[in-house]
Parts: sequence; C-alpha cells; structure tokens
Amino acid sequence: MKNAVFLNASKVDFDKQLNFDALKKEVNISLYDKTETGDMLSRVKGQQIVITKEIPVGRELLEKFPSGVELICEAGTGYNNIDIKAAREKNITVCNIPSYSSNAVAQLAFSFILSFCSSLPAQQTMIREKNFDNFTKHLQVKHFEVSGKTLGVIGAGKIAGEVIKKARAFDMKVLVYSRTRKDFKDENIRFVSLEELLRNSDFVTIHCPLTEDTRHLIDKEKLSWMKPASYLINTSRGAIIREEDLVEALTEKEIAGAALDVVEREPASPDNPLFSLDNCIMTPHIGWQCLETRQRLVDMLTDNIHAFLAGNPQNTVN
Repeated sequence: MKNAVFLNASKVDFDKQLNFDALKKEVNISLYDKTETGDMLSRVKGQQIVITKEIPVGRELLEKFPSGVELICEAGTGYNNIDIKAAREKNITVCNIPSYSSNAVAQLAFSFILSFCSSLPAQQTMIREKNFDNFTKHLQVKHFEVSGKTLGVIGAGKIAGEVIKKARAFDMKVLVYSRTRKDFKDENIRFVSLEELLRNSDFVTIHCPLTEDTRHLIDKEKLSWMKPASYLINTSRGAIIREEDLVEALTEKEIAGAALDVVEREPASPDNPLFSLDNCIMTPHIGWQCLETRQRLVDMLTDNIHAFLAGNPQNTVN
C-alpha cells in the first residue's frame, strides 16, 4: 500500500465525528490535526499522496517536495491555494473534490436571502437591546416576500445550479452571468451581462471560483451598478469582492446589505470593519461544514485516491 498524509485533518474533522475507515483501507494514512509550514516537508517525506485543506502550497514549497510525491488531494472544491503549474512541472497530479458541498452552500446562500426578507438579524438585535417595539407597537423593520424578486447568480456550476433550483421553487426570476452557458429550459432564467445582472437584481449571489479573472470582480464600480435596495451574498471566495469597496458601499448605504461566509483574509480579524456594520451578516466560512457534507467530502476523497491508484485519476485540475 502507498503512504498518504493528511496534513490538517482537523480542518475537516474538527469535532472528531468523521469516519476514515474506507480511506484507511486504500492507503497507509497519517492524520495530523495541523501542520505548520516549517513541518510540512518533514511530514511529506516518504509519502506518495499528500492531502491538504486550504493550506498554501506554493512554488517554492513544491520545488522542495520529495520526488516520491505523486498526488496532491485538495480536500475541497477550491484549489487556488496550490501552484498548479509548479505541481505539473514536478509531475504531481492534483485533484479536488467538486460538488461535495453544493447543496449545503446553496442552503446557506438561501438562508441569507430569507433572513434579509424578514430582517431577522435586525429583529434579534432589537430583542438583545431590550427593544420590544416589534411586539408592542407595529413592525419596525422591512419584511417582504421573496416571490417575484430577481436573483442574480454569478457563476453557473453545481452550487449555482442548486441555488437556482431553490430560487425557482420560491418563484423568483433568475439572471445568470457566466462564461459557461447552460440550457435551463425555463423562461424565468436568463443569461445576461454582469452589468445587466447587477443593475436589475434584488439579490446578487456569488458562486464562481477565485481566479486571476475573478479576483476583485466586484469592486467600487460594480457595486455602484447595484440597486440601493439590493443585497450582495458571497459564499464562494472572499477575494472575489474588493473588501474595502464593499465596506464603503455598506457604510454609505449604497446597497441595502451583504451576507458573507467568506472574506479576503481568513480567519477574519476581530477588527475587520465588516463586523461593526449593522447591514452585514457574517459567518465563519461554514457553508461546507455540515456533518453530512464533511463526511461526503471524506468519502469522495477516498474515491479520488482509489481512482488514482487504479490508474484512472479523476477530478484532476492540472
């Protein structure tokens, strides 16, 4: 059996609830809760398979990897943390795990939408402040139906598809911006330019990967295209939004609000100005962290390794 090392297994199994038995049947696996950069080379020594979860693996580090490393498995969908070109030059295959969290991330994105419709964060804040006017007088916050509203979806992958299905179940109209077009066979789903999407959507939700083309895709100019009553949601990668521009737009009430499961630098610093804004919902990158979702990740990780060992690598990104 080949040797494999999971350098930061606690990133996935932080509650020690996951079952790795199937993976252990495929390889001799070493599981480390956490690996500092200085310990990485010693821990990949003698390993043929390296498993990471969002650990930066740049060119300088990859060039020092022992020649025996054959496969890097990113335990997630995004792989912008790995220098793909450098891995290719070292003849190291890189694979990821697409679609394992599609439903969970879509669920979170739609939870944000519904929270905005009912102003749930604002109502809970009032209660914490011992303000019971919503109960004793009349409703003090916005409360509106999602039906008939327009959802703008940036991206057209698996997660975007799940979000679109949920939007249509709520009778929303959907605008989609993506380089890849799909046939949804629904007159209420249209592919449009980014500008048309931003100018006409009541909610904008981001579901595209972080690349050089999408880094800071949403900046000051793009935010100015959005309607003052619209909301921005990001459950993808923080750097797709230029954060300082978003802070300004929220502070000046240029848009109604934002919900962010991701930020440019994670974990978010306690002094991040987004935390102090009453029109911004923040969660700590939890979209993929449901128990069922994480177990599915481990199972698909095992499938990737099994396929590679059988000579038929799957989900390769380089």
